Amino acid sequence: MYHNPVMPSESIDSLNIVRDGVYVDLTFGGGGHSRLILENLGKNGKLIAFDQDKDAMKNNIDDTRFMLINQNFKFLKQNLKYNSIDNVDGVFADLGVSSHQFDSSQRGFSIRYDSELDMRMNTNTLVDAKKILNEYSEDQLSNIFFQYSDLRNSKQIAKAIIHYRSEKTIFKTSHLNELLEPFLPQGFKNKVLAKVYQALRIEVNQEMEVLKEVLSQLPELVKKGGVISIITYHSVEDRLVKRFIQNGCFESEPIKNKFGVSKTPFKKVFKFLTPSEGEIKINNRARSAKLRSAVRV
Repeated sequence: MYHNPVMPSESIDSLNIVRDGVYVDLTFGGGGHSRLILENLGKNGKLIAFDQDKDAMKNNIDDTRFMLINQNFKFLKQNLKYNSIDNVDGVFADLGVSSHQFDSSQRGFSIRYDSELDMRMNTNTLVDAKKILNEYSEDQLSNIFFQYSDLRNSKQIAKAIIHYRSEKTIFKTSHLNELLEPFLPQGFKNKVLAKVYQALRIEVNQEMEVLKEVLSQLPELVKKGGVISIITYHSVEDRLVKRFIQNGCFESEPIKNKFGVSKTPFKKVFKFLTPSEGEIKINNRARSAKLRSAVRV
């Protein structure tokens, strides 16, 4: 079971697809959004998709208009150049973790399974969640829990990890869940656990750095009048996308030229869209999704 495409009609509508255009799906996964984009492309259209998870390659689409690249999407610009593509008509991304990754008991993404703490989207990389939990300093641990999950007791959680690992290696999800028990208030246990796991996953996969890197490439790669549409699932990545669309950078203020005039590369199409109640009933994992879209000016 792979990721159900979230807000499928809203996503496709937001892209305002040109039938013979060139499009990019940065997060292929199960291919749900890619298939919808292809349905809206003409015979001369083209879609390039990325996914660093080798499991996603099994979902490749047999279509001459389609190319699937087994790499992190931060290599967007390099791959477009390699394939002699100067610019594109639109870029789509459905960020976060696929249902397949959550539901794979051996990958360590989920609080539901007693599995090895891995959390790598690309299983060829060297840093996994075990390495972070057993080797990061107290300050490093505290910072990732605060920055990536807004956990106000991040220092206490980091201290508990240091104490636990002094006696026992943190190897499995059950070890992590056990040491977190004092921080799990009744009725909110899963919510707090999910936040800790989210912060670890973001650090393992360097998700915020990678997102910044690919967003920074878009002004150069997207044609004027082209569209970017991005689905986010938590406040940390959503803030980055929102600021980039508003300011063309990741600071609070847009970059200005020597005359003090700011010129942002994108203009938002709408504030943001969220899934309907009906979609959330069918796919509960869509409940926190936000779709932001902007046009290249």
